[in-house]
Amino acid sequence: MAAPPTTPLPISSILSPTSSSSPPPHPSLLLHHSMLKRLTHRFLSSNPTKLLSSPRKPHPLPHSFISHRPFFASKVLAMADQHTSNPTSHKHTNRLAAEHSPYLLQHAHNPVDWYPWGEEAFAEARKRDVPIFLSIGYSTCHWCHVMEVESFEDEGIAKLLNEWFVSIKVDREERPDVDKVYMTYVQALYGGGGWPLTAFLSPDLKPLMGGTYFPPEDKYGRLGFKTILGKVKEAWETKRDALVKSGAFAIEQLSEALSTSASSKKLSDGVPKNALRLCAEQLSQSYDSKFGGFGSAPKFPRPVEIQLMLYYSKKLEETGSPANADEVVRQVLFTLQCMARGGIHDHVGGGFHRYSVDECWHVPHFEKMLYDQGQLVNVFLDAFSITKDVFYASIARDVLDYLRRDMIGLEGEIYSAEDADSAESEGATRKKEGAFYVWSSKEVEDIIGEDATLFKNHYYIKPSGNCDLSRMSDPHNEFKGKNVLIERKSESEASKFSMAVEKYLDILGRSRQKLFEIRCSRPRPHLDDKVIVAWNGLAISAFARASKILKNEPKEIKFNFPVVGCDPREYVEVAEKAASFIRRHLYNEHSHRLQRSFRNGPSKAPGFLDDYAFLISGLLDLYEFGGQTSWLVWAIELQEMQDEIFLDKEGGGYFNTPGDDPNVLLRVKEDHDGAEPSGNSVSVINLVRLASLLSGNKSEHYRQEAEHVLAVFEKRLKDMAMAVPLMCCASDMLTAPSRKQVVLVGQRSDEFETMLAAAHASYDTNKTVIHIDPTNSEEMQFWEDKNSNIALMAKSHFAADKVVALVCQNFTCSPPVAEAGSLQALLSQKLVHPA
Repeated sequence: MAAPPTTPLPISSILSPTSSSSPPPHPSLLLHHSMLKRLTHRFLSSNPTKLLSSPRKPHPLPHSFISHRPFFASKVLAMADQHTSNPTSHKHTNRLAAEHSPYLLQHAHNPVDWYPWGEEAFAEARKRDVPIFLSIGYSTCHWCHVMEVESFEDEGIAKLLNEWFVSIKVDREERPDVDKVYMTYVQALYGGGGWPLTAFLSPDLKPLMGGTYFPPEDKYGRLGFKTILGKVKEAWETKRDALVKSGAFAIEQLSEALSTSASSKKLSDGVPKNALRLCAEQLSQSYDSKFGGFGSAPKFPRPVEIQLMLYYSKKLEETGSPANADEVVRQVLFTLQCMARGGIHDHVGGGFHRYSVDECWHVPHFEKMLYDQGQLVNVFLDAFSITKDVFYASIARDVLDYLRRDMIGLEGEIYSAEDADSAESEGATRKKEGAFYVWSSKEVEDIIGEDATLFKNHYYIKPSGNCDLSRMSDPHNEFKGKNVLIERKSESEASKFSMAVEKYLDILGRSRQKLFEIRCSRPRPHLDDKVIVAWNGLAISAFARASKILKNEPKEIKFNFPVVGCDPREYVEVAEKAASFIRRHLYNEHSHRLQRSFRNGPSKAPGFLDDYAFLISGLLDLYEFGGQTSWLVWAIELQEMQDEIFLDKEGGGYFNTPGDDPNVLLRVKEDHDGAEPSGNSVSVINLVRLASLLSGNKSEHYRQEAEHVLAVFEKRLKDMAMAVPLMCCASDMLTAPSRKQVVLVGQRSDEFETMLAAAHASYDTNKTVIHIDPTNSEEMQFWEDKNSNIALMAKSHFAADKVVALVCQNFTCSPPVAEAGSLQALLSQKLVHPA
C-alpha cells in the first residue's frame, strides 16, 4: 500500500484564522525576506538533493495523522479510465477533455473548471484578479486519485475553486519543468514534498504557499482543504502585496542559489577517486545485511546505487584489492536476490513494482514505472556478466518480456506506467490498490489444483494472508486474507518435496501461468500509454544490451513462465522500433529538436535535458551492441543540439530546461541521481563515450566539455557523494588513464553476432565497442570523417570470410583475433593499475 506523500509545514499550519476585520495573519504566513534567506541557505547546506529532485522516498506524515486516516484505498472511485467512456454520460466536462495526457483526461469530468497549463489560464487569472490553484500529479499516482475523489469530485469544493481561483492541472511527467519550479519551492521552504503537489500562485505565477495532499475536511486538529481555500482567499484579499512580494523573493533566492557555475573548467586532482570511494563507503554503511538494499523502509530499487557499487568493485579489483571487491559485489548480489524474490517483483506477470513499503521487499506499492524497468534490467545484466549465474539473466528477461507483452504499442513505442489501483471485479465502481496482483489462499488452491501445496509453500501463501509480514503494509486490514508472492530459494525447497530442481521449477512456471491466465480476466490497472522520450531511452538501452549479453547464457538453459525464452536478437528489434518511433513522431528533422512525449500526437512540451541525454545513451548502446551506424550518427546530432539548447557555455553544466519559456520561473542544473539518474551525470558519460568513438579536435572537445560539467558539481562530489552516485562513476570514467577500445572488422553474419557477444561478455564500463563493415561505403565514409584510424584498421584487417577483433588501449592494439573464445580471453586479462 502506498505511503502518503509528505505534507511538511502544510498550508493548514501556516495559515491562522483571521476575522472579517482583517487582523494581521500569523507571521509565518508571510515569509520575511531574511527568514527566507536563512531557510534557503540552511536547506541548500543540509539537504541539497531536495532542491534538485523529489525526495528519494516519501516521508510519512505525523503518526497521529496516519493512524487516524479516515479514508482507505478501497474507497477510491474508478476514475483512471473515465476518459474512455461515452462523453455524453458525464455531468461535467472541462477543458482537459481536449488534452492528450492520461492524467489530465482523468480530471476532464470533474466539476472543477480545470485549465491546462498555458496562457489561457494565466490570462483568466489576470482578468479576474484571482490567485491560481495549481495541482500537479501523474496518472498512476495513488494519492492523486485519493485527492480527486475526496476534493475534486466534490461539488461544494469545486464551487469554491471555481469562484475564488483559476485552477490548473499539470501532468508532472509531461511538464517536469513546471513541476520542478514548485516542488523546489515546497521542498526548500518546508523540508519535503511529494505528489499530488498543491500550490497557490499569483497570476504572474509566483508561488504564494504550497503543500501536497490535503484531506477535504477539518479533522484531528488539522485544517481541511475546504478551510484552506477560504484562508487563502482571505489572505489574498487582505495581504496580497506581502504575499506577492514574498513569492517573488522566494523565486529570486532559489534562482540565485541554483545558478551553479564553475570558476574553473578543470576538476581538482583526486576528486573523482575520493568521491567514488566516499560514495561506496557511505552506501556500505547503510547496507541492510539482513534484507538487502541500502537504507531502511520504505525501500526503493535505486539502480544508480547498484551501478556505483559494481563500478567501484571493478576499480578495487584493478587496483589489487580483490577481497574488498568481492565484499562489495556480495552486497549487490544479495540486494538483487532479495528484490527478485520479494513481493516488489511481480512473479506472475514480470517486472518490478515501484517500491516496497517494508524493509523486507515484501509488500509493494503496486504501480509499475518504465524508468524502473529499464534501469533494473541493466543492473541484472551487469550481475549476470560478472557472475555468469543464469538467475540474473532470467530476471532481466522477466522484465523485458513483461515490457514486450504489456507495455509496447503498435509502432514499437514503449508506454510509461501501470497504476497501482484497479477494480476488484468487472463493473465495480470502486478501485483498490493491489487488487489486480493479490491472491487468497483458496484462489490459489482452486486455480492451481494438485500442485497448490508446493506452490503455496514456495511463495509463503497463507490462509490468513501474508501482508502482515510488514508492520507498515496494511494498517487498515485492506489486504486481510490476501497474499503477495514472496519466493523461497528453489534449490532447498525442491529437496523438501524429494524432487529434482528442474521439475520443481517447471511446476512453479506452469502454476504461475495458470494464475496469469486467471489474472488476465480481472479488471486491469490503468495503463498510462503516454510515450516519454527519456524513459524510452532507458528502455532502448536495456533491450539493446540484452540482445548481446544474453547470448552468453548456457545453451542448455531452460526458461519458465513468465519468461518467454526468445532469441536475444529479438530484443534489439524492440530497441530499434522504439528509437524509430521517436525519430518519426518526436524529432524534427529540420530543427533537430525533440518533443517531450507522445499520446495521440506529440505533446506541446519541448524535449528536456533528460530526454536528450537518456536517448543519446540508448542510441550509443544500440550502436555498440550491434545496431547500424545511423544510430551513432543520430546520437552525435542530438549531442550537438543538446549542447546548443542546454549547455551553460560560460559557467559549465547543463540546465534541465531550454530556458525560452518565460512562464517557467526556475532553470536548474540537475545533479541528483535518484529514482532516475540526473541528466548531467548521464551527459558526462555520453561525452566520455563519444570522445572514445571519435578522434581529433571533436574527441578532445567532448572531454573538455565533460570535465567542465563535472567542475560545476565538484563541491557535491566532495561533500555529498552519496547523492550523486552515477556522477561519481562518470568522473572516474573521465579520468581513467586510457579507455579500452574493441574494434570488430567484418561483414554482418552469425559469426559477427557471436564475436560481438564475446566483446560484451565481461563487465567493463570503461570499454567502447566499435564495429565496421569495410564493404559498406556509408560506414566507411562515416569513419573516414569521424575517426580515420578506425577506417584504416578496417582496410588493413578485412578478410571476406571472417570477422576479426582488435583490442586497443594506451595507444597500442593487440594482434587481431578471429575466434570468440580468444577475444573473451583477451578482454578478461586483468590490468592492475596503481592504487
